[in-house]
Amino acid sequence: MRIVSLTCSNTEIVCALGRAADLVGVDDHSDFPTEIVVGLPRVGPDLDIDVDAVARLRPDLVLASLTVPGHERVVERLRAARLPFLAPEPVSLDDVYRDVRDIAATLGVHEAGERVVQEMGASMVPASPSGSSRPPKLLVEWWPKPVIAPGRQSWVHDLIELAGGVNPLAGEPVKSRPIEDDEVRALAPDAFVLSWCGVAPEKVRPEVVQRNPAWQGLAAIEQGRIYCVPEAFLGRPSPRLVDGYRELRRIVEELAR
Repeated sequence: MRIVSLTCSNTEIVCALGRAADLVGVDDHSDFPTEIVVGLPRVGPDLDIDVDAVARLRPDLVLASLTVPGHERVVERLRAARLPFLAPEPVSLDDVYRDVRDIAATLGVHEAGERVVQEMGASMVPASPSGSSRPPKLLVEWWPKPVIAPGRQSWVHDLIELAGGVNPLAGEPVKSRPIEDDEVRALAPDAFVLSWCGVAPEKVRPEVVQRNPAWQGLAAIEQGRIYCVPEAFLGRPSPRLVDGYRELRRIVEELAR
């Protein structure tokens, strides 16, 4: 089967299922596993996919996505070009598991899909409650200005809870939303977790958070509880969410000390 993947998460799922050899093209942002994607043809960034280039690769399956705002226009162009595609739209962690299974079924590797899901679940066991303190509130930042944070309808919400933390926006049935500085101050997170979309880890700037005049006096700011977690670990609905869970778990455990 000839597969073209248009998102990092789908590329990583295909490889985790043992079907990397079937990839004949990927989007410009797919960067893992490096040794597999480095030599593959590129078909453009996620919001500006060259559908003609995709068609020239003669795919049996195109793996798109509806998790990225704006990617629905790419999906419409795939449909107009009569290319066979799947476009997952996961919200919760259970949805991610579902999509791994669905992609595996489409590729005819049901057992591999179940194996990947079981391995992910076994690696992300719920943290044991700490009897000595309340769970810490972890404010994950998808973007700094304005601050955009996940609500309850997000796999990151699930990861925070599994890791033993609390999502400050747990009560809001949204995928994510912008938050004003005054709201952040009122939420009083115990830690900031910077996972800025589209920003390389080495270019994330914790000082942007540290120096925000509206947040001076917050304990998390005064005590420097600002952590950087690569977006690749939290923002991609793929098996690498296990790495994101581990980072969040490490943060929770550090805050408990």
